[in-house]
Amino acid sequence: MSTDSDISTPAAPKLAVNEVMKINSRHLRGAIASDLADASTGNISEESNQLSKFHGLYMQDDRDIRNILKKEGKEKAFAFMLRVRLPGGRATAKQWIVLDKLVDQIASPSLRLTTRQTFQFHGVLKGNVKKLIKGMHEVLLDSIAACGDVNRNVMAPPNPERDPVQQEVYQHAVAWSEYALPKTRAYHEIYLDEELVAGGEPEIEPMYGDTYLPRKFKTGFAIPPSNDVDVFSQDLGFIAIAENGKLAGYNVTVGGGLGMNHGNAETFPRLADVLGFIPADKVNQIAEAVLTTQRDYGDRTNRKHARLKYTIQDRGIEWFRGEVESRSGIIFAPARPFEFTTIEDPHGWHRNADGSWFYGLHILSGRIKDIEGWPMKTALREIAEIHDGDFRLTPSQNVTISGVSDSKKVEIEAILAKHGLTSENNRSSLRLNALSCVALPTCGLALAESERALPDILKKFESVLDTAGLHDDAISLRVTGCPNGCARPYLAEIGFVGKAPGKYALYLGAKYNGTRLNRLFSPSITIDDAVTLLTPIIKRFALERQEAEGFGDFCDRAILPEDATFHSVGTPRTAV
Repeated sequence: MSTDSDISTPAAPKLAVNEVMKINSRHLRGAIASDLADASTGNISEESNQLSKFHGLYMQDDRDIRNILKKEGKEKAFAFMLRVRLPGGRATAKQWIVLDKLVDQIASPSLRLTTRQTFQFHGVLKGNVKKLIKGMHEVLLDSIAACGDVNRNVMAPPNPERDPVQQEVYQHAVAWSEYALPKTRAYHEIYLDEELVAGGEPEIEPMYGDTYLPRKFKTGFAIPPSNDVDVFSQDLGFIAIAENGKLAGYNVTVGGGLGMNHGNAETFPRLADVLGFIPADKVNQIAEAVLTTQRDYGDRTNRKHARLKYTIQDRGIEWFRGEVESRSGIIFAPARPFEFTTIEDPHGWHRNADGSWFYGLHILSGRIKDIEGWPMKTALREIAEIHDGDFRLTPSQNVTISGVSDSKKVEIEAILAKHGLTSENNRSSLRLNALSCVALPTCGLALAESERALPDILKKFESVLDTAGLHDDAISLRVTGCPNGCARPYLAEIGFVGKAPGKYALYLGAKYNGTRLNRLFSPSITIDDAVTLLTPIIKRFALERQEAEGFGDFCDRAILPEDATFHSVGTPRTAV
């Protein structure tokens, strides 16, 4: 017969290292301030590196010269990447000018636009981090929560002046971004020299708690028929439903996420589920309920299993809906009909509902720099100096020059023409729909080239497409240096995911409008071999496609074998 002493209680699961670190960080302060002040090294401690991500900072090094420095017995060429918080991608002309100057003075000589509608600085030396953040602060910009286990930069359609619905959606995106900011003053103390108030009330995080979220949390707002934000890839999505020219509310989606690991079947991309419809004025209530449910039930023992997609995959969408309804006090109505038809940004000149203009400018990989015959950085700075509107960064790494008056339109056209940039929008549809992450030489996770390889990849495929008469057919091609999916490659009709130097996993068959994931076609292939492999398929597509059938649809129907898989069984591959 057993006694109480014979019965052992199962040990509590061991928390991931990051969870303990957050608990002990004093609300994201840690030792960051002292590490940044240490001039003996360009590096910071690993703990400070993890905590600084909550402040928009990533420690990196130049991998092109890593081995050379190692042979010479020298420290790695450390530098920071800083990501700006910019909900909906809006930057004023004054902010643009200041960022342009800062990148010249204390960062690499180029700005980069990300796939989450914001700016990234690269090559920021440790001694310049505070200078950069203070310079941004002077024009009311910050990098708070641009990274880390929190709600990150909120995405939204980039041109709200087009009509009242777009304007209202943009305002909701900004309101949620502000509402979901961490309340800690750590950022202001460390980088802006705000003094810690002694003897005051204890600092609390009413929504995040002391351990914040188990992993990153991404939110996007979409307005059909455009799915430019890839809303089904977001942890939390709001699909605007317009009726009679007014915003009726949103269909809410949850559980999207694209990161995975090669060879680990327990990690996988997943498209979001639709929870239902809510009135437009309930965005923050529902968003907070979704976020806190993930806060309380997300996996804090295994960071590879900590995203919201795994919480929903494990517990079920019906359970999750009930939990959100209970926390918010809002009952979801049935989702309302909607249809996505495109992901491509509008290029060239377009008239807004208020009578102003905007100009959509394509920027390959979002890299704003001057090269011979293509002085993009100079042209945009000159435009900013005379522009009385603002700039909008898009989810596809492009920029729109927005709020342009009739008189300024003439001046801006002249600047674009002077620098030869009007021809940039006459590119192939493949190029206009292409995305890439930064990858080498700065990303520590990159297994292969991405941004630096994209121009050559496009040239090779454009030659094949032109021969097949498909120059103007919209086909999405995306490249990443690793399987984390920063450029959303698993939603590309042609997706290349870095596997090793010069080698990529090749995926085909996503739906162009972002509502179906692709599938693995080749586990490891060079770009040249991929071009050879896909050339006859592209030719078949040109000859055999059905009416209105996209390249991804054709591959999914006619090319991919029945057992071509991508992710674990039961994971949503097609959005419904």
